[in-house]
Amino acid sequence: MYPKFIFVLIGLALAGLACNLSVNLPEVTLPGINFETMPMTTEPIEVPLPGDATSVTDLELDFGAGEMNVSPGAQNALVSGTATYNVSEFKPEVTVAGNKVTISPEGGELNTLPEIGTNIENKWDLQLGDAPLRLTIKAGAHRSEFELGGLSLQELSIAEAAADTEVSFSAPNETEMNTFIYETGASSVDLTGLGNANFGSMNFRGGAGDFTLDFSGQLQRDATVFIESGFSNLTVIVPEGIPARVDVEGGLTNVDADGAWQGTGGEFSQAGQGPALTITVRIGAGNLSLRNR
Repeated sequence: MYPKFIFVLIGLALAGLACNLSVNLPEVTLPGINFETMPMTTEPIEVPLPGDATSVTDLELDFGAGEMNVSPGAQNALVSGTATYNVSEFKPEVTVAGNKVTISPEGGELNTLPEIGTNIENKWDLQLGDAPLRLTIKAGAHRSEFELGGLSLQELSIAEAAADTEVSFSAPNETEMNTFIYETGASSVDLTGLGNANFGSMNFRGGAGDFTLDFSGQLQRDATVFIESGFSNLTVIVPEGIPARVDVEGGLTNVDADGAWQGTGGEFSQAGQGPALTITVRIGAGNLSLRNR
């Protein structure tokens, strides 16, 4: 299904003889579907606040393929925004069952790309309110930006296939986040402001790709992070002054530690005061860069 991925494997095996590994994001070709298009349609997505503003809502966004942008800013609503599409199967549907709200395409789970050469569009622009949330985002092949700063996220789970994703917390999360789970395939992922997410534990699992995890922000409590990836370029950024320890597990991995980072082999740390980060990295093969900025 993914013939170009084989060349990545071969390249990694040869690069393992050198000091640094060269890891390129594979050009994945997904099986396409020949969708029938219709005139471009833009329609609102509006989900009211729950009756009890103090209750926690489980919000699930099942997107499929295309482009999705999520940010704070819904006024007097749980979700407010628009969906733009030109395929009937992409029409969004809102389902409410108790305290769980799901937004998904009427056509069901659509994780594949349209046939090459077709003019297909599927785009969600959503704003979320400040009610307490357990947020789940599921997507297939997509390009997205998620600005989640200033929300009240008690749990966050993101699962995607092939993606180009930027996730940022530009302001502190308004409540303690118990767990943050991120699972991605052959992707390019950039996570910034993670210190503002206020999580107790974070699990990041990626396939082949380029991944950046930036823990800038206001770290309010001790936190543990587990990072697992296959063939990848992985960058971990922890601002100077935040106490942190990184334990590296894996085989063919080149580690480049710069700035305040100290250590060799599979153990690295930097001194600081206040809440601490404990990070375990398990990488199959590739490059790990430890940075302060």
